[in-house]
Amino acid sequence: MATPAAPQGQRADDHSGPRAEDGRGGLRAALGGLTTRGRSFLAAGAAAAVCAYVLGQADLLRVGLLLASLPLICAFVLHRTRYRVATSRRLTPQRVEAGTEARVQLRMENISKLPTGLLMLQDHVPYMLGPRPRFVLDRVEAGGRREVSYRVRSDLRGRFPLGPLQLRLSDPFGMCELTRSFHAYDTLTVVPRTTPLPAVRLGGEASGYGEGRQRTLALAGDDDVIPRAYRIGDDLRRVHWRSTARYGELMVRREEQPQRSHCTVLLDTRRAGYQGSGPDSAFEWAVSGAASVLTHMLERGYAVRLLTDTGTAVPGEGSDGGYAGTTTGDSAETAGLLMDTLAIVDHSDGAGLSRASDVLRTGGDGLLVAFLGDLDEEQAALAGRMRARAGAAVAFVLDSGSWLTAGAVTGAVEARIRQLREAGWTVVSVPPGGRMADLWQEAAGALRDTAAADSYGGWA
Repeated sequence: MATPAAPQGQRADDHSGPRAEDGRGGLRAALGGLTTRGRSFLAAGAAAAVCAYVLGQADLLRVGLLLASLPLICAFVLHRTRYRVATSRRLTPQRVEAGTEARVQLRMENISKLPTGLLMLQDHVPYMLGPRPRFVLDRVEAGGRREVSYRVRSDLRGRFPLGPLQLRLSDPFGMCELTRSFHAYDTLTVVPRTTPLPAVRLGGEASGYGEGRQRTLALAGDDDVIPRAYRIGDDLRRVHWRSTARYGELMVRREEQPQRSHCTVLLDTRRAGYQGSGPDSAFEWAVSGAASVLTHMLERGYAVRLLTDTGTAVPGEGSDGGYAGTTTGDSAETAGLLMDTLAIVDHSDGAGLSRASDVLRTGGDGLLVAFLGDLDEEQAALAGRMRARAGAAVAFVLDSGSWLTAGAVTGAVEARIRQLREAGWTVVSVPPGGRMADLWQEAAGALRDTAAADSYGGWA
């Protein structure tokens, strides 16, 4: 039997001996665990016994009985052996980028009073992470423990289960093998690759986006100031004594309030918008680009959200307007949530961007960065109307057909790009295998050239 013991570990008390209700089934399972060698000995013993009966050779019968009884005795002894084994698995780290290795450490402890025989540990691993790891442990003394480790790596993003762990027992003669499975498993999350982006900034900043942390001084008097709890490092001159007396703890005045810049990253996941598949496809590049922009904007102090063509926004409506990342701790939590979402994002069956447009209808401020696949004239017009709902808008347009053929951008795609630019978008055409850092710099240059005419603010 196996019972889970911890979130990242598992413990099992395996009793190979028969139980009152299932002893017959356990013995049958032990006989079913005979190896090729054990079955060969059993067949040879039966053949020798038949020949001894036909030829009337008593000595040959003794040999046959010996050959046939050896695997049966090994199966019975292995079945009757009582042992208690505890195992645990540690995954470091639990979230990795595609193409990066993670280390899995297995720990096996013999908590019985008898030493074990030959053991083999086998962990179930999806084929995308590599071959199934197997480890042979010769003998584990009573109370002893063994630690083994292996590495996993995936070029594809996703969430992959590791486990359950299997423990295979074998007798010293290799006649019989029994397998015990544990229940617990861990999950490895493979997130998209991210590229460090250059810190670029444009002049003529407008409110709502630009530098991530702007501050405005409060003009209210002491009676109107909303106090907050004292934090280490606060100036003692800002202590609000009236609130301190009321709450019984130090309270300070909020004399300056952080004004957070917002950024929305729109990811087009329409199945009709992309051709091809695999880690080098246009869709995977778009997912990786969205992850890079979200990470970069969080590092620059922006409050961010991820929006897909299905209208799904992450973090969601529970956050401040759907944005998150307002504090250092919140930014780390938001980054993990966004990466976990992008790890499992897949193509949608939708045909348009209308749902995403409905979500953006309530927004009229901040920076909008879109990763768009193949667009027809109608969808390009719809995307053009989204531009009016953002302070600044940058679109990375992918021609998935050119990604398959490594050719030039088609005339239809160029027409859609012109349509977006006429609507006010800053558009960057993404060539096959383009470097996100270079394209980000190109987009910044295009924004700088049009900032004065369109009264755009800076972005970083």
